[in-house]
Parts: sequence; C-alpha cells; structure tokens
Amino acid sequence: MLGMRIGIVGTRLAGVDGVTFEAAKWETVLLGLGHEVRLCAGELDALRSNARLIPAMHFAYPPAARVTAAAFDPASDPASVLGEIERLAGQLLPPLRDWLAAHRLEALIIENAWAIPMHLPLGIALRRLVEETGIPTIGHHHDYWWERDRFAGSVVPEILENAFPPELPNVRHVSINSLAAGQLRKRRGLESVVVPNVFDFDQPLPPHRRQVRNRMRRELGMGDSGLLVVQPTRVVPRKGIELAIELVGRLGDRDSVLLITSPAGDEGLEYLVQLELQAARGGVRLQYAADRFEPDHEGIPIGPAHTLGDAYAAADLITYPSLYEGFGNALIEAIFHGKPVLVNRYPVYVSDIAPLGMQLIEIDGAVTDETVAAVRAVLANPARQRRVARRNFEIAQRHLSYKLLRRRLRRLLETPAAPVRLRSSQALRA
Repeated sequence: MLGMRIGIVGTRLAGVDGVTFEAAKWETVLLGLGHEVRLCAGELDALRSNARLIPAMHFAYPPAARVTAAAFDPASDPASVLGEIERLAGQLLPPLRDWLAAHRLEALIIENAWAIPMHLPLGIALRRLVEETGIPTIGHHHDYWWERDRFAGSVVPEILENAFPPELPNVRHVSINSLAAGQLRKRRGLESVVVPNVFDFDQPLPPHRRQVRNRMRRELGMGDSGLLVVQPTRVVPRKGIELAIELVGRLGDRDSVLLITSPAGDEGLEYLVQLELQAARGGVRLQYAADRFEPDHEGIPIGPAHTLGDAYAAADLITYPSLYEGFGNALIEAIFHGKPVLVNRYPVYVSDIAPLGMQLIEIDGAVTDETVAAVRAVLANPARQRRVARRNFEIAQRHLSYKLLRRRLRRLLETPAAPVRLRSSQALRA
C-alpha cells in the first residue's frame, strides 16, 4: 500500500482526553505505515508543526457553544437554531476546504466530531466537505450522542440524523467497542468496524521508576509510609471518583493520598467541589494536580513537572471506578505499568474487556467490605502483584496493542469507502 496524505480532524486534539490520546496513537501508527499525516482542530498542542489551527472548530468557541446548547433546550426556536447552525457551518467550510486543498489530502479521519454533538455546526460543515469532495473518510466515533442523557432531546433532530454520524458512500465508520457498534447498527442502520483503544505495549517501561516514585512522594508531602492512590482521569461525574474517595477512607491509612492527575472543567467545576467536600468530611487527603501532569511526548516530559507515566510509576494502586466509559484508556495504561487496579464493572468493561481474562479488583457500583479486604490482600502481597501484572500485560499485549491497531488500519485503508464526486447542489442543507 503506497503512502497516502491523510488528514485528522477534531474539535480538540490537545490535552489529556481520550479522543486526543487515541488520535495520537492512530497518527503514530499511520506514520509507521508510511503515510503523511496533517491535523486540523480548534485546539492543538503547542509543539505541533503539521497542524492547522482553526479556533472556531473548538466546542468552546462561544457562538458554537451557544447554538449547540440551544439545540438541546426545549424552549429554543427550531428555525432560529437551524439558521445559526447554517451560518456557522458556512463560515467553517472555506478554511476546511483550504486546508484540504493546501495539503492535497487523499483521505480524512474525523475524530468524534460526528459522534458526540459538542459542536453542531462543525458536524454539518464536515459532512458538507466530505460530501462535496467525495474524499474517502473514516469516522472514528468515541462517544455517540445517545450515550449521554443531556443530548436525549433536541429541537433539531434532523441535524443529528444527518450528521451524527452521516450516511455517505465515501465514509467508513469505526466504533471503539462492540456495544456502540451494535447501537449504531440498531439506531442508524450503519455498520462499523470495532477498533478498541490501544497502547504501545512494545515500548520499554520508563527508566528510573523508583527515583520518580520517591520524588513524587516528596512533592506530595509524603514520607516512606502511606499509600499513593492515583485516579488518572479527568474530573467529570461519569468517572465515579466519589467511589475512589470512599475506598481510600475505608482503607484507614491516615498517611494515604488520593491523587487526581487530569483536569476538571469540561462539564463545570461543581463535581470537583463536591469531591473536595466529600474528602474533607471523610478525612481523605485529596490532591488535585491537573497542572502538574501532561501526556507523554515520545517519552519526554512536556509539562511543567511530570508526565502521566510518572504518576503510574509512583502509584501503589490505580482507581478506575468509572460509571461509563467508551473503552478505557487509563485502564490499559495502568496494566502496561503493572499496577494493581480497582475497576468498576461499567458496561463496556463487562462486554469487551473482562472477557479477555485479566485479573483486576472489580466492584459493581459500590465499595463493600469485600472490596476493602480484596485491596488490602493485593497490596500486602508484592509477589502476587508481580505475577498478576505479568499475566495482565501479556493478555493486553495480544488484544489491545499497536499491532492490533496496525492490522485494523491497514484493512480500513486498503479497502476504503469509494471516493464519490457529488455536485455541490447535493450537499446537505441544514
């Protein structure tokens, strides 16, 4: 397969969210397969030289945020909402066309912008771009709108039907789990290839892990005693962080610290305030340190102090009590780093991850006496930890590695959706 010029598009391709992580992994594998890759988004990491920044593509761009919120407000006027979506989509199309033409792109990958309706005008603009040009396109869908209660009712349901995701002959769809693929088939009659979240299990573990651990404990004001429990997720309600606080409180280690590595704010700060109050009431030392960690960039810290890999290296226990996940980036990373993991049995874990056979400490939506006993037993037995870590690593390496992603991407690109050239009059009119 000859190298292609491929564009990756999203509202945000920066920071520590799962979409950004998976897009970066796809980019790495595509480059390894000999393709050229260009990015385009409303937010990009500062070190990017192969990217086009279009601020109006960000879901927080005020006009887009306002009209998207209005689309899910039953008091809104549908005609006004449609008109504003049309206006903003029209403004986005020229810079998108210019980017596509400037780099002579031969294929596109749309990262979640056709799945979760955080930016309705962008979804419409991208559909028009792909429909007008006929460029072969992969829709990489992480979170569908029907998976979020706040998107359950819209005054403009035709927008969701037409572009989230669109049904076009030159588009192939990718879901990140089997449940989502089944729902896409049931709700929209669209088939999708399942490509799970993956991790590079062939890379070496970061060096100097003990030094990193000791340094981080000092920075947190910890001595040699006390558990460092790491919650490596953003602070949004679906992450179930209240369960991690409850667990740490019930373990009864007065010197323990629960460290949250990733930011709040995507869904407001109220949840963080609630967690801080819960921790204070329960005597749990909660450290919110989102400004201290950045994603790894070829193994080099690009943030002010630490990479996320440092947090895993320093942890005694990883908590992953999510109520819902599209797949589970942090869970896979914890397995790579060989740490004991407490995981809530969220639906995709039950359907796609648990059947692989890895040994984790599982809960069903609640921390019980049995949970506390199981955590204590694991932490008290380092030899058992090492055996379980090796087995979990081997399983994940077989089923959730870059090798699997490489195979799936080759197949998607070798048998792409056919390019289609349509007259501009056939493009969607919102």
